[in-house]
Amino acid sequence: MSIKKFGMHVAAYILVLILSACSVSTESKGESEEKGKKKELTFLSNFPSETLDPHLNYTPVRAGIAETLVKINENSELEPWLAKEWKSDDSGQTWTFTIRENITFQNGSKVDAEAVKRSLERNIEVSEAMKNALKIKTMSADGQVLTITTEQPLPQFPSELVHPNTAIIDVSKANVEQRPIGTGPFQVVSFEANSRLELERYEGYWDGKAKLERATFTFNEDANARTAALQSGDADIVYRPAIESIEGLKNDTSIVTDVVPSLRTHLLMYNTGKEALKDLNVRKAFDALIDRKAVAESIMAGKATVAAGPFLSNFPFAPSYEKKIFSLDAARKYLAAAGYEMKDGKAMRDGKSLSFKLLTYSYRPELPLMAQLLQSNAKELGIAIEIQQVENIDEYLAQNQDWDLATYSLITSPRGDTSYFLNSAYMPGGAINPGQIRHEKLIGLIDELNHTVEEEERNGLAKEAITIIDQEALHSFIVHPNNFVAYKDYVKGWKTSKSEYYILTKDLDVKTT
Repeated sequence: MSIKKFGMHVAAYILVLILSACSVSTESKGESEEKGKKKELTFLSNFPSETLDPHLNYTPVRAGIAETLVKINENSELEPWLAKEWKSDDSGQTWTFTIRENITFQNGSKVDAEAVKRSLERNIEVSEAMKNALKIKTMSADGQVLTITTEQPLPQFPSELVHPNTAIIDVSKANVEQRPIGTGPFQVVSFEANSRLELERYEGYWDGKAKLERATFTFNEDANARTAALQSGDADIVYRPAIESIEGLKNDTSIVTDVVPSLRTHLLMYNTGKEALKDLNVRKAFDALIDRKAVAESIMAGKATVAAGPFLSNFPFAPSYEKKIFSLDAARKYLAAAGYEMKDGKAMRDGKSLSFKLLTYSYRPELPLMAQLLQSNAKELGIAIEIQQVENIDEYLAQNQDWDLATYSLITSPRGDTSYFLNSAYMPGGAINPGQIRHEKLIGLIDELNHTVEEEERNGLAKEAITIIDQEALHSFIVHPNNFVAYKDYVKGWKTSKSEYYILTKDLDVKTT
């Protein structure tokens, strides 16, 4: 063999070795990448977040960034969280909370009673709603023991500390709106308002390291877009996919669907500061115009139950109600009792036609549909309704009085008790009383409830209060929607929370192959 040919063979042999080595290297790299694949997932919701300030927004608790002193389980029972125990020796005016020893903030700082005290002080400073709910008079800290004295006896006080806005954060650090320092299993990497939240595992988490290494929270108010993101793989868990897609998703073997009863109620608010809506008969006319069965079966595609009042009927504090019947004739009689009569197709009184502005919002897409259904039914009685869709319903209601009606949705019993809703919706200055409701007998009952310790007596007072709300049509309660979530079958440890408070937990996981 000539040297030239030998050289050609050697070159060819070396080339084969190089290619083989590259192939082995590539395969090894691929195997290594697969073995080293990070455990992460993307959660897509309909909850927009303009801020990560936990004292103003629920997202930090939902995303596992921050935690509260007390939490609630799926049986609506209180459980210790950052506080390992609590007690009151004077019927609920002075409370001592013992903070767990082994907790640190996500910057390594120890969580003691003084840190908790400073966080709660900031909470009631920045949130008027929480200030009114907590009614804290004084606080003192001694090591891990926090003593709180309230303005009046509040037997239900620990349940108020379940609220996500009471989350404990390190208030000595700035930029709370973008990067709060909490105690949860995940810490903030980056945040884009109303768009994207990037998280990573906090390695020093007090309750055991989270199974996921990273997670992303994204937001889209379009339910169909959320469904498409799950099907395409752009999201691993989708909160509230399009209602009409649920049955189809159940047929996809790569997707798990979870539908559970919720503690939420969709309702119609009345601005009782407006002259027409001060009239009980006008409010009762609107109540009769709500076709609850059509909402539950058609708009909600059967994923809701008709609401007779603010709470699910199986709660011990839910009274017996008169059956709610959709009836144009009944509504017409109520309008007549209020002095209205039909002229040229319009409901008229004293030369003025009956017309209203109804607020709604789109990130719960069934609410605008309910508004349209009510608008259509009201038109049959000569009532004109202008629908206005707003981006942030709570902000709009807090800052404006140019509205008459509003579709609204909230968790009425997040802690297995009536106090939160009754105080928020019917007491002066309540967080969800933008309609200026003021009923003296109801206020007295709620105040008495706030001071009552014995559970059976509390339930009796609650029933009496709710009966007044029903008889006076202070709100019209429409349906109790189900919670529904869809997720990829490789997601492990997911639990659909009735309270909607706890989403990204340390136990959430993804199966890797």
